[in-house]
Amino acid sequence: MVAHKELIEDIRLLGRILGEVIREQEGPATFDLVEKVRTLSVAFRSTEDHSDDRALKQLLKGLSNAETVRVIRAFTYFSHMANLAEDRHQIRRRTEAERTGEPVQGSLEVALERIRKTGVGADKVVESLAHSYLSPVLTAHPTEVQRKSILDAERDIAQLLAARDEIRQREQLFAGGKDALTPRELADNEAQILTRITQLWQTRLLRRTKLQVADEIENALSYFEATFLREIPRVYADLEKALGRQDIAPFFRMGQWIGGDRDGNPNVSAETLDYAMRSQSNMALRHYLTEIHLLGADLSLSATLVDVSPEMQALAEASPDRSEHRQDEPYRRALIGVYARLAATLSELTGGAAARHAVSPQNPYPNAESLLADLRTIEASLREKHGSALVELRLRPLIRAVEVFGFHLATLDLRQSSDKHEAVLADLLEVARIEPDYSALTEEAKQALLLRLLDDARPLRVPDAVYQPLTVRELAIFAQARTAHRLYGRAAIRHYIISHTETVSDLLEALLLQKEVGLMRGTLQQDAVCDLIVVPLFETIEDLRNASPIVRAFYELPGVHAMVQRSGAEQDVMLGYSDSNKDGGLFTSNWELYRAGRDLVKLFDELNKGQGGTIRLRMFHGRGGTVGRGGGPSYQAILAQPPGTVRGQLRLTEQGEVIGSKYANPKIGRRNLETLVAATLEATFLTPDEAAPDAFVEAAEALSRASMATYRAMVYETPGFVDYFFGSTPIREIAELNIGSRPASRNPNRNIEDLRAVPWSFSWGQCRLAINGWYGFGSAVTSFIEQAAEGRERKEREALLQRMYAQWPFFRTLLSNMDMVLAKSDLRLATRYAELVNDRALRQKTFSMIEAEWHKTSNALALITGAQNRVLDNTEMQLSLRYRFPYIDPLHHLQVELMRRYRDGDGDERLLRGIHLSINGVAAGLRNTG
Repeated sequence: MVAHKELIEDIRLLGRILGEVIREQEGPATFDLVEKVRTLSVAFRSTEDHSDDRALKQLLKGLSNAETVRVIRAFTYFSHMANLAEDRHQIRRRTEAERTGEPVQGSLEVALERIRKTGVGADKVVESLAHSYLSPVLTAHPTEVQRKSILDAERDIAQLLAARDEIRQREQLFAGGKDALTPRELADNEAQILTRITQLWQTRLLRRTKLQVADEIENALSYFEATFLREIPRVYADLEKALGRQDIAPFFRMGQWIGGDRDGNPNVSAETLDYAMRSQSNMALRHYLTEIHLLGADLSLSATLVDVSPEMQALAEASPDRSEHRQDEPYRRALIGVYARLAATLSELTGGAAARHAVSPQNPYPNAESLLADLRTIEASLREKHGSALVELRLRPLIRAVEVFGFHLATLDLRQSSDKHEAVLADLLEVARIEPDYSALTEEAKQALLLRLLDDARPLRVPDAVYQPLTVRELAIFAQARTAHRLYGRAAIRHYIISHTETVSDLLEALLLQKEVGLMRGTLQQDAVCDLIVVPLFETIEDLRNASPIVRAFYELPGVHAMVQRSGAEQDVMLGYSDSNKDGGLFTSNWELYRAGRDLVKLFDELNKGQGGTIRLRMFHGRGGTVGRGGGPSYQAILAQPPGTVRGQLRLTEQGEVIGSKYANPKIGRRNLETLVAATLEATFLTPDEAAPDAFVEAAEALSRASMATYRAMVYETPGFVDYFFGSTPIREIAELNIGSRPASRNPNRNIEDLRAVPWSFSWGQCRLAINGWYGFGSAVTSFIEQAAEGRERKEREALLQRMYAQWPFFRTLLSNMDMVLAKSDLRLATRYAELVNDRALRQKTFSMIEAEWHKTSNALALITGAQNRVLDNTEMQLSLRYRFPYIDPLHHLQVELMRRYRDGDGDERLLRGIHLSINGVAAGLRNTG
């Protein structure tokens, strides 16, 4: 494999250039100050000599606010540069592995080879993919702290690092010979990196105003432009090649929530939904226009030299292009016609104008299928008339892009909380004089009323009646969804997600609201068809435990199973990781998610046997960016799902800072997309059908009970814990940071229950404790072992846990993620944050509890895994921690100092900006625990 020296060289190069920029822009004194802070921070970490601690504190206290902000900016950019170097090294290692033929876990080649060894042939895989649906879903949660301007500049630096690798390779190739261009090219490359880093230094890292939904939409679209539109067709091409050039039906799609997710976000409306769909369509159509223009340049084939198919000739003749210069160029004429139609489509759907016009826009396409038909006519003619070589470069990826992205780019989900639906129905029913107090009804009475209304052809709305603003807004969303279907196709919006699903009536309410605007037609007990899949979201521990009973009761209602069958025979169920973690801690959250998935599979296997006709169950995993919100490596997480829960059907959220780390770099993005496909294939074909052994399940149940009790004892039952949390973490400052359109809390109070799971996790990551990723497990293991009556039985229990780790993917993946979080946590740094808690007794008591549990958990992992040190088996992670922490640690020290000043009443605007910059730098450096 590639030596790590290239990584070290890149970090030193970027660090040196950044240092030169700081020296030039801010002066030698600032540069020297940055170096002094770094040196003292390293000493703080590496020694127990508290004189270094005192020296660092004294230095930081002596800095002015302006000096502190400059130093924070320096270390934030150091952290960003380390990320870029690490990303480049990942690509370098993967390229080297492919060159030498070394198996790479998570690659399509390895996945398909494992599947072949089980006797499953390529035809079987192709057949399975024809019925599969895999979709990563981008969501806007307030941990993506990067501005697009920063992302764009850093993409340029990433490309320059890649170019530098190419120069190095040429240098090695010509070693001993004459290659005078290499030194000059390296110098030019370095000069361009200097330019981009200078640009970064002179560009604001933070937004001056609160992020709007439109900003979040544009930010998400930048990843489509940089990665998804081009890389997803390449993943398909790689898969087809690996399967013997067999044509694969579209199964991999993109999804997103931004513009349709109203849960807790009052800023999302029918207008933002319309803006999101138009923006998405604009990006897809402009991509196609560019590719068609370039394709026209490629297909300069003359009819005097080649034949074309009759269908191709007809397409050329139908083109409005009458230029005498192209009369013998049928492909160009046809493509000019396609371009004109697509330009007219752009104008009709988005109001935009195409950049180029050989002829005026005219005759818009009614749908993406019509565009595909024309492109396939061109493809068929080329293949038939000896032009196959001309298909693969640009036409085939374009066809695949249109298949995947259509005119809508990504499937946009709608989401709202169940209590909002209830309020809308209560208003509608009261005005219609059907039910004066719907909310007061029992669950049974609600179901009876809703079923009766679903079988009534009449709408609920009364003409010219006055309704509550919420009712008007919500019905407008549903109506806009119907408009989106008409304009962009049914794939534009497929899923309606109900947050806080707690009863069957929550599902029926969403159906009735669809009926009100025509998204559901017919009567439930006869011929009902529903355009949007009603998706229950089970979030808390209690909700997860009730998931299977609620879905079972829903499907037992008369007409529901048949309606779903007629509507596409698909049922998504979303499982929420974030709130369940905040509710019960990491282990219990993951165990209840596992149980819920297992029980739902059993339920649908029963339903499909008993009622005739198969309904495909698709799990939608609401994984957050951090491990504490369900994050961690996607490959292992997918393979760790309960048997039968994948079967080619999978959706999962991509959130926060993880979106940037996974998809900002196109090559890394392609690798992550490929890994999702590979893991889904392996989970579909290689996961054994048998359930985990009873002994494993019983042990997990015991660990879950004890872990949750320990977690809740601290978070919800320790007097003063809320004060400790708000004092020792930057939660208050995060709430003021312009990094999301959604409020940090559902209610304006300090209850942990009302705090959103995202800022909860984000705050614990910032202070380097990340209790959401491990707390409670150590005590659970200790209790599980010590409950044994005698030493011999205790040894047996230890051995059982070790077998669970070795043989059970669920348990192994969970502990691997926990191991990573512990490796990134730092008790000594955390003590600096604890000092911000004014109540000394509360500070000492709470931190002592956390510290004791940290050691218990670390010891438990060592006992079970056999590794005394963290991430011992993860070389890449060890390297990352070694080279990243020297740039992150100073940010923590500076953050604590500024938070102390800010909370003491210093009103300097630069103070808060410095805190926010440090939050940015820490999040960027920690990545999936930020």
